[in-house]
Amino acid sequence: MKAKHPLRKRLLIAGGVLLAVLVVLAAGFFWYVSDYYRAEDVALAVLAQDDGIETRDNLTILSPSVPSDTAIIFYPGAKVEAAAYLPLLDQIRQTGVTCILVDMPFRMAIFDPNAAEDVMARFPDVEHWYMAGHSMGGAMASQFAADHPDQVDGLILLGAYIYGDYPPEDTLTVYGSLNQSVEDKLDYTENVVEIQGGNHAQFGNYGPQKGDLPAEISAQEQQAQTVAAIEDFIAARQAA
Repeated sequence: MKAKHPLRKRLLIAGGVLLAVLVVLAAGFFWYVSDYYRAEDVALAVLAQDDGIETRDNLTILSPSVPSDTAIIFYPGAKVEAAAYLPLLDQIRQTGVTCILVDMPFRMAIFDPNAAEDVMARFPDVEHWYMAGHSMGGAMASQFAADHPDQVDGLILLGAYIYGDYPPEDTLTVYGSLNQSVEDKLDYTENVVEIQGGNHAQFGNYGPQKGDLPAEISAQEQQAQTVAAIEDFIAARQAA
């Protein structure tokens, strides 16, 4: 019986070391995800509107003044507060399209790329679904569209490129001319819109982003051009 004590001691030490490693990893993870880009006041002010904006659980629904059978599901960029995209989506809904903003776990779409499945189930009256997202959110929206082509009418990528096997002809890709990393990855030319003087961050309202070049146009102008491109893209697809 005594011979078993050294083994038990080694197991206890190994267990303690493993526990300590897990604690350090967990602490590092929560430190990483707690350091994120906050929505600016101009974005938070959109929530104060009483007309057509509703929050349900992790969703913010922006409805047009006239009921629509077309909706966009929007995945935010990584480590960006979802509300930062409200000014952009508020402008899109004014074109007659419902916008549904998804607040992702730990503010990273990679942790729930199939969130759109639940969204679609909760809005059965919508007939035409478009997936959209910014940066990593765009990549995860693209992956969902590739995995569910029969449920998606089109894909809208902002500061991102197609991730997965989804047709470029069914995709709108919008990026700023100062966001060279996106341009370098594009291997298709269909429905690609380059915003001169735009950068990576200004699709949302969360301030400068690390590693991003300063834009040569305002966020308002970059978003206005983006909305126009999205409106034209959806109109063309629905007219086809």
